[in-house]
Amino acid sequence: MNPQKLVIALTKGRILDEVLPLLEKAGVVPSETIGNSRKLLFNSNLPDVQLMVIRGSDVCTYVELGSADIGIAGKDMILEYGSQGFYEPVDLRIARCRLMTAAPTGASLDSPRLRVASKFVNIAKQYFARLGRQVDIIKLNGALELAPLMGLADCIVDIVDTGNTLRAHGLEPRDFIAEISTRVIVNRAAMKIKHERVQSLLQRLQAAVDAMPAVKV
Repeated sequence: MNPQKLVIALTKGRILDEVLPLLEKAGVVPSETIGNSRKLLFNSNLPDVQLMVIRGSDVCTYVELGSADIGIAGKDMILEYGSQGFYEPVDLRIARCRLMTAAPTGASLDSPRLRVASKFVNIAKQYFARLGRQVDIIKLNGALELAPLMGLADCIVDIVDTGNTLRAHGLEPRDFIAEISTRVIVNRAAMKIKHERVQSLLQRLQAAVDAMPAVKV
Protein backbone atom coordinates (compact mmCIF):
# COMPACT_ATOMS: atom_id res chain seq x y z
CA MET A 1 0.00 0.00 0.00
CA ASN A 2 1.33 3.42 -1.02
CA PRO A 3 0.70 5.87 1.84
CA GLN A 4 0.98 8.89 -0.47
CA LYS A 5 -1.38 7.66 -3.20
CA LEU A 6 -5.02 6.65 -3.19
CA VAL A 7 -5.18 3.87 -5.78
CA ILE A 8 -8.54 3.04 -7.39
CA ALA A 9 -8.89 -0.23 -9.34
CA LEU A 10 -11.40 0.01 -12.20
CA THR A 11 -13.01 -2.81 -14.17
CA LYS A 12 -12.40 -2.91 -17.92
CA GLY A 13 -15.25 -2.82 -20.44
CA ARG A 14 -18.85 -1.77 -19.93
CA ILE A 15 -18.41 -0.92 -16.26
CA LEU A 16 -15.47 1.38 -17.06
CA ASP A 17 -17.53 3.27 -19.65
CA GLU A 18 -20.32 3.83 -17.14
CA VAL A 19 -18.20 4.60 -14.09
CA LEU A 20 -15.91 7.26 -15.59
CA PRO A 21 -18.72 9.87 -15.74
CA LEU A 22 -19.55 9.14 -12.08
CA LEU A 23 -15.91 9.56 -11.10
CA GLU A 24 -15.82 12.83 -13.00
CA LYS A 25 -18.84 14.07 -11.05
CA ALA A 26 -17.00 13.01 -7.90
CA GLY A 27 -14.03 15.14 -8.96
CA VAL A 28 -11.70 12.44 -10.29
CA VAL A 29 -10.70 12.64 -13.96
CA PRO A 30 -7.96 10.58 -15.67
CA SER A 31 -5.04 12.71 -16.84
CA GLU A 32 -5.27 11.06 -20.28
CA THR A 33 -7.87 9.14 -22.27
CA ILE A 34 -8.22 5.60 -20.93
CA GLY A 35 -10.36 4.17 -23.74
CA ASN A 36 -7.90 2.76 -26.27
CA SER A 37 -4.74 3.00 -24.20
CA ARG A 38 -2.57 -0.05 -23.57
CA LYS A 39 -1.54 1.40 -20.22
CA LEU A 40 -2.97 -0.05 -17.04
CA LEU A 41 -2.01 2.68 -14.55
CA PHE A 42 -3.09 6.29 -14.96
CA ASN A 43 -2.57 9.49 -13.04
CA SER A 44 -5.55 11.77 -12.45
CA ASN A 45 -6.28 15.45 -12.03
CA LEU A 46 -5.70 14.88 -8.31
CA PRO A 47 -1.99 14.47 -7.49
CA ASP A 48 -2.66 11.85 -4.82
CA VAL A 49 -5.11 9.67 -6.81
CA GLN A 50 -4.11 6.99 -9.32
CA LEU A 51 -6.38 4.81 -11.43
CA MET A 52 -5.62 1.26 -12.50
CA VAL A 53 -7.66 -0.56 -15.16
CA ILE A 54 -7.80 -4.35 -14.83
CA ARG A 55 -10.04 -7.36 -15.35
CA GLY A 56 -13.11 -7.40 -13.14
CA SER A 57 -12.13 -10.79 -11.75
CA ASP A 58 -8.88 -9.27 -10.41
CA VAL A 59 -10.27 -6.15 -8.73
CA CYS A 60 -11.21 -7.93 -5.51
CA THR A 61 -7.75 -9.48 -5.21
CA TYR A 62 -5.95 -6.14 -5.65
CA VAL A 63 -8.20 -4.50 -3.05
CA GLU A 64 -8.12 -7.28 -0.45
CA LEU A 65 -4.33 -7.56 -0.63
CA GLY A 66 -3.85 -3.78 -0.49
CA SER A 67 -2.32 -3.02 -3.88
CA ALA A 68 -5.44 -0.92 -4.51
CA ASP A 69 -7.20 1.04 -1.79
CA ILE A 70 -10.56 1.21 -3.56
CA GLY A 71 -12.06 -0.98 -6.25
CA ILE A 72 -15.06 -0.78 -8.54
CA ALA A 73 -16.45 -4.17 -9.57
CA GLY A 74 -19.66 -5.98 -10.38
CA LYS A 75 -21.53 -7.65 -7.55
CA ASP A 76 -21.18 -10.93 -9.47
CA MET A 77 -17.40 -10.76 -9.11
CA ILE A 78 -17.69 -9.86 -5.44
CA LEU A 79 -20.04 -12.78 -4.72
CA GLU A 80 -17.78 -15.17 -6.60
CA TYR A 81 -14.66 -13.96 -4.80
CA GLY A 82 -16.15 -13.60 -1.31
CA SER A 83 -16.37 -10.27 0.48
CA GLN A 84 -14.73 -11.00 3.84
CA GLY A 85 -11.52 -9.14 2.95
CA PHE A 86 -12.93 -5.67 2.25
CA TYR A 87 -15.82 -3.29 2.83
CA GLU A 88 -18.61 -2.70 0.29
CA PRO A 89 -19.94 0.76 1.16
CA VAL A 90 -21.53 2.08 -2.06
CA ASP A 91 -23.83 0.67 -4.73
CA LEU A 92 -23.23 2.69 -7.91
CA ARG A 93 -26.45 1.35 -9.45
CA ILE A 94 -24.91 0.95 -12.92
CA ALA A 95 -24.46 -2.11 -15.19
CA ARG A 96 -27.52 -3.62 -13.54
CA CYS A 97 -28.66 -7.13 -14.40
CA ARG A 98 -29.59 -10.44 -12.74
CA LEU A 99 -27.70 -13.62 -11.97
CA MET A 100 -29.92 -16.57 -12.86
CA THR A 101 -30.04 -20.18 -13.88
CA ALA A 102 -31.05 -20.90 -17.47
CA ALA A 103 -31.93 -24.09 -19.32
CA PRO A 104 -33.37 -25.22 -22.67
CA THR A 105 -36.92 -23.95 -23.04
CA GLY A 106 -39.35 -26.36 -21.43
CA ALA A 107 -36.64 -28.81 -20.32
CA SER A 108 -37.08 -30.69 -17.05
CA LEU A 109 -34.42 -30.23 -14.38
CA ASP A 110 -35.74 -32.95 -12.09
CA SER A 111 -32.85 -35.39 -12.46
CA PRO A 112 -31.23 -36.35 -9.14
CA ARG A 113 -27.86 -34.88 -10.16
CA LEU A 114 -27.57 -31.85 -12.43
CA ARG A 115 -24.65 -30.81 -14.59
CA VAL A 116 -24.28 -27.04 -14.28
CA ALA A 117 -21.96 -24.93 -16.46
CA SER A 118 -20.82 -21.53 -15.21
CA LYS A 119 -17.87 -19.23 -14.79
CA PHE A 120 -19.33 -18.46 -11.34
CA VAL A 121 -18.29 -21.73 -9.76
CA ASN A 122 -18.52 -20.65 -6.13
CA ILE A 123 -21.87 -18.92 -6.57
CA ALA A 124 -23.31 -21.97 -8.35
CA LYS A 125 -22.06 -24.36 -5.66
CA GLN A 126 -23.48 -22.23 -2.85
CA TYR A 127 -26.81 -21.71 -4.60
CA PHE A 128 -27.49 -25.38 -5.31
CA ALA A 129 -26.21 -26.37 -1.86
CA ARG A 130 -28.87 -24.09 -0.33
CA LEU A 131 -31.46 -25.94 -2.40
CA GLY A 132 -30.11 -29.31 -1.31
CA ARG A 133 -29.47 -30.26 -4.95
CA GLN A 134 -26.57 -32.50 -5.98
CA VAL A 135 -24.70 -30.96 -8.90
CA ASP A 136 -21.55 -31.34 -10.94
CA ILE A 137 -20.15 -27.88 -11.70
CA ILE A 138 -18.42 -27.44 -15.05
CA LYS A 139 -16.28 -24.31 -15.23
CA LEU A 140 -16.46 -22.41 -18.51
CA ASN A 141 -15.15 -18.92 -19.16
CA GLY A 142 -17.47 -18.03 -22.02
CA ALA A 143 -20.08 -19.20 -24.53
CA LEU A 144 -22.11 -20.74 -21.71
CA GLU A 145 -25.20 -20.91 -23.92
CA LEU A 146 -23.56 -23.67 -25.95
CA ALA A 147 -23.17 -26.02 -22.99
CA PRO A 148 -26.80 -27.28 -22.87
CA LEU A 149 -27.06 -27.32 -26.67
CA MET A 150 -24.01 -29.56 -26.99
CA GLY A 151 -25.00 -31.88 -24.14
CA LEU A 152 -22.25 -30.66 -21.83
CA ALA A 153 -24.60 -29.41 -19.12
CA ASP A 154 -28.26 -29.51 -18.11
CA CYS A 155 -28.35 -25.83 -17.23
CA ILE A 156 -26.13 -22.79 -16.73
CA VAL A 157 -25.65 -20.05 -14.16
CA ASP A 158 -25.00 -16.73 -15.85
CA ILE A 159 -25.71 -13.02 -16.03
CA VAL A 160 -29.04 -12.18 -17.66
CA ASP A 161 -29.73 -8.72 -19.02
CA THR A 162 -32.42 -8.69 -21.72
CA GLY A 163 -32.52 -12.49 -22.14
CA ASN A 164 -32.16 -12.11 -25.91
CA THR A 165 -28.95 -14.13 -26.07
CA LEU A 166 -30.58 -16.99 -24.16
CA ARG A 167 -33.60 -17.03 -26.44
CA ALA A 168 -31.38 -16.97 -29.53
CA HIS A 169 -29.90 -20.27 -28.32
CA GLY A 170 -33.18 -21.90 -27.33
CA LEU A 171 -32.73 -21.25 -23.61
CA GLU A 172 -34.92 -19.55 -21.04
CA PRO A 173 -34.09 -17.94 -17.68
CA ARG A 174 -35.25 -20.05 -14.76
CA ASP A 175 -34.37 -19.30 -11.15
CA PHE A 176 -33.28 -15.91 -9.82
CA ILE A 177 -30.08 -15.95 -7.76
CA ALA A 178 -29.06 -12.30 -7.17
CA GLU A 179 -29.48 -8.73 -8.33
CA ILE A 180 -26.23 -7.49 -9.84
CA SER A 181 -24.93 -3.94 -10.04
CA THR A 182 -21.58 -2.20 -9.77
CA ARG A 183 -20.24 -1.69 -6.26
CA VAL A 184 -17.42 0.21 -4.58
CA ILE A 185 -15.18 -1.89 -2.35
CA VAL A 186 -12.53 -0.62 0.07
CA ASN A 187 -9.47 -2.27 1.57
CA ARG A 188 -9.93 -2.64 5.32
CA ALA A 189 -6.55 -1.14 6.24
CA ALA A 190 -6.99 1.76 3.80
CA MET A 191 -10.32 2.61 5.42
CA LYS A 192 -8.42 3.22 8.65
CA ILE A 193 -5.08 4.60 7.46
CA LYS A 194 -6.50 6.83 4.69
CA HIS A 195 -9.91 7.31 6.26
CA GLU A 196 -10.45 11.00 5.49
CA ARG A 197 -9.50 10.70 1.81
CA VAL A 198 -11.41 7.46 1.32
CA GLN A 199 -14.51 8.75 3.10
CA SER A 200 -14.46 12.00 1.15
CA LEU A 201 -14.37 10.14 -2.17
CA LEU A 202 -17.12 7.76 -1.07
CA GLN A 203 -19.35 10.67 -0.11
CA ARG A 204 -18.78 12.37 -3.47
CA LEU A 205 -19.51 9.14 -5.33
CA GLN A 206 -22.68 8.58 -3.32
CA ALA A 207 -23.79 12.12 -4.13
CA ALA A 208 -23.18 11.46 -7.84
CA VAL A 209 -25.23 8.25 -7.63
CA ASP A 210 -28.05 9.99 -5.77
CA ALA A 211 -28.20 12.64 -8.51
CA MET A 212 -28.73 10.02 -11.26
CA PRO A 213 -32.24 9.60 -12.63
CA ALA A 214 -34.01 6.50 -11.38
CA VAL A 215 -33.78 3.56 -13.76
CA LYS A 216 -36.25 0.69 -13.79
CA VAL A 217 -34.72 -2.78 -13.97
